[in-house]
Amino acid sequence: MNRSTGWRLAAASLAAVVLASAGTACSSSAGSSAADAGGTYTVWDPYPQFDGSSAWAKLLETCGTQAGVQIKRTAFDTSDLTNKALLAAQQGNSPDVLIVDNPVVSTLAQAGVLTSTKENKVDTSAVSPNLLAAGQIGGETFGTPIGANTLALYYNKAVLAAAGVDIASVKDWASLTAALAKVKAAGKKGITFSAIGTEEGSFQFLPWFWGSGAQLTHLDSAQAASALSLWTDWVKQGLAPNSVINNTQTTSWQEFATGEFAFAENGTWQLANAKKAGFDYGVVPIPGMTGGTAPAPTGGEFVTVPVQKKSARYGVSDKLVSCLTSADNSSATDTTLSYIAATAAGQDKQAAADPGLTTWVDSVKAAKGRTSDDLGTKYPKISEQLWTSVQTALTGSKPPQAALSAAQSAASAQ
Repeated sequence: MNRSTGWRLAAASLAAVVLASAGTACSSSAGSSAADAGGTYTVWDPYPQFDGSSAWAKLLETCGTQAGVQIKRTAFDTSDLTNKALLAAQQGNSPDVLIVDNPVVSTLAQAGVLTSTKENKVDTSAVSPNLLAAGQIGGETFGTPIGANTLALYYNKAVLAAAGVDIASVKDWASLTAALAKVKAAGKKGITFSAIGTEEGSFQFLPWFWGSGAQLTHLDSAQAASALSLWTDWVKQGLAPNSVINNTQTTSWQEFATGEFAFAENGTWQLANAKKAGFDYGVVPIPGMTGGTAPAPTGGEFVTVPVQKKSARYGVSDKLVSCLTSADNSSATDTTLSYIAATAAGQDKQAAADPGLTTWVDSVKAAKGRTSDDLGTKYPKISEQLWTSVQTALTGSKPPQAALSAAQSAASAQ
């Protein structure tokens, strides 16, 4: 989800890898006829932390050169980019290539801003279907992911060892709760997460929600109530702190970094911070209610091609997208942003190069887009009711089932 923490990494670390690979990685999609196109192509992205001297900007230039065009790049804050894209479409001056957070894709597609991959000829055949689903609506695909991040459980090895907990025993909700109880009995703290009343709260609750077998179209199901009861019981029993009600993913991480907690639910974007924490840590997938890996939501951006008055421009746009998302270029970008590759081959390559990423690869393989299942623009409304129900239950205003029933009623009325 959260690029807000993903962008903590310095842009400089991308430079050597991207520039080393950019010269050849685009050649297969550029083609000898690209020079005939000429002109200037515009690219909008949500990476203002990367200035004109960054490897990302240089990669854009290289891809433009390979396609025989000049690139005019504009970077926006994520919160501004959607409105800018909608306004540009209304005015008929959309960029040629638009890079946006994956939940935004369906909003722009339904507004008629984006072309489908059938129209623009972008090849998505190698992309993992569960990641591609975040950009699909009405049976069509709009764009391709540049990579993905997701959630898992970080754990403090020393805290678990002192409490006599073998991480291999944590396989489902019951065994996780038992482990938290042992940690509390040993004088340490159990688990921290973000349950704040924003999209971050929904993002962190979804693995437990989906891990129960619940569906976003039925917020008040018995499965959903079991997930919310899990969180509520943890707080009541002191296995999770009351601070989770106001925690962002950043403040939740800060709690874990004190070394007092056994577990923290957080994302790939915290890997750099984990290595600086000063204690041995591990990572395991979030377990489903009865075992297995729970589907966690995917974060990360899609590279899309907006509608143009002159459809002939799509040919060059296709080449630009193909270059930006080629195996070598996306691998360098994903590494810097702590993303997992969007293709199975790329994921396997990452895991082989860094075995520490295996858990993250497994989590991404099981992950799910928030707008998947054809929810599209319905998702933000559903999410607001979901995080509201979490807040209502954790503060004790209503029991979990009642909180979720109210959420479903509100979501259905919109």
